[in-house]
Amino acid sequence: MGVLRSWAARFRLRQYVKASLWIVPMFGLALGVLLAELALTADGADWPPSGWHYSATTASDVLTAIVGAMVALLGFVVTIGVLVVQQATGTLSPRYMRLWYRDRLQKAVLATFTGTFAFAFSLLRSIESDSVPDLGVTLAGAAVAISLVLLLIYLNRFIHSLRPVAIAELVARMGEDIFTAGAAAIRGAAPRGDGTVPPDGPVMRVRTARGGAIQAFNVTGLVAEAARHECVFVVTRLIGDFVPPGTVIVDVHGGTSAPDPDRVAGLVALGSERTIEQDPAFALRVLVDIAIRALSPAVNDPTTAVQVINYIESFLHTVGSARLPGRYVLADRDGQARLVLPGRDWENYLQLAVCEIRDYGASSVQICRRLRAMLDGLLDTLPPGQHPAVHTELSLLQESIEREFPDAARRAIAQGSDRQGIGGHRRPRT
Repeated sequence: MGVLRSWAARFRLRQYVKASLWIVPMFGLALGVLLAELALTADGADWPPSGWHYSATTASDVLTAIVGAMVALLGFVVTIGVLVVQQATGTLSPRYMRLWYRDRLQKAVLATFTGTFAFAFSLLRSIESDSVPDLGVTLAGAAVAISLVLLLIYLNRFIHSLRPVAIAELVARMGEDIFTAGAAAIRGAAPRGDGTVPPDGPVMRVRTARGGAIQAFNVTGLVAEAARHECVFVVTRLIGDFVPPGTVIVDVHGGTSAPDPDRVAGLVALGSERTIEQDPAFALRVLVDIAIRALSPAVNDPTTAVQVINYIESFLHTVGSARLPGRYVLADRDGQARLVLPGRDWENYLQLAVCEIRDYGASSVQICRRLRAMLDGLLDTLPPGQHPAVHTELSLLQESIEREFPDAARRAIAQGSDRQGIGGHRRPRT
């Protein structure tokens, strides 16, 4: 199979391009050289107007200053990047770095700086005593102005966006959007009838040749491939699972012909770590990581954890309002079941959201009260079918409070339900 023939290889390439910080700036570099040539051509056509002409010395000094300034600004942005990495790994979550790498504004700033550098440097070689690229010098000055504006926007954005609460809002919104889109796609591909898998055992087992975390499935491709061979694909691993080489990832049931195992395996993308593209639970994982990092003894910031719980609660309300059977059957255009995907149920999401925060924040009155308020809110708004798992978490929270607060007075305070942790309206226990 060619390097980019499989969907999984193309998916990995897209992930690399999205996370790369050098590809877009390289395009900016090439574009700067191209624009310099166009500016020189326009100067040869007796343009711009006479009021925009520069002496050779002035033009050389201006372009030299611009080249030096762009190099300095690139170094400044790189320094900011190093600080972001330090903060993310120290007080947030290393998993957040995958989102930071993909920020389009940051890539636009780097591309503008490299483009302006290449533009000004390319013009320097054309300056002679009797030939000055007047239009190019003017455009170089305009490019510097644009670069400075972008730098100010960049600083403003990252100074505000690096707060844990801002990151929590961003990650929660991404997770909710991906969950909602995925749920809609599954509903739109529901089979006719109950979508029963053929009772016989699998006629073929597709194994992965390489190890890694399952990042995404090409659902459309898997359904089409199963329809082509009139069989049913049953995916055996959950998205986000790490699989070693040789792991069975797809069982093939029924069919009039045997599909190509390499082609089927090429529809499952593996990578070094999970991504949010098809894995909304990974967004919840990042939120929980930020909360428990704030609860660590080295940080000891339960208020930040309370703020993150606000967005965890929003995410849980979105998930809990949907029907999560834990197993999804997708059909082809004729309504025939072709693909079975394992999925997370409501209990999985709720445990992921609550367990570690409850354990790490067991001694914090703020966390105990905020978790109880969140769980009480879920009972108020979610359908009754979701309540047993919530009651289980409430019982575990009560047991944790009783262990950590032997004093009756402090235990009574910790058992309260407070959406602000401490200082909000306390809801009476029922």
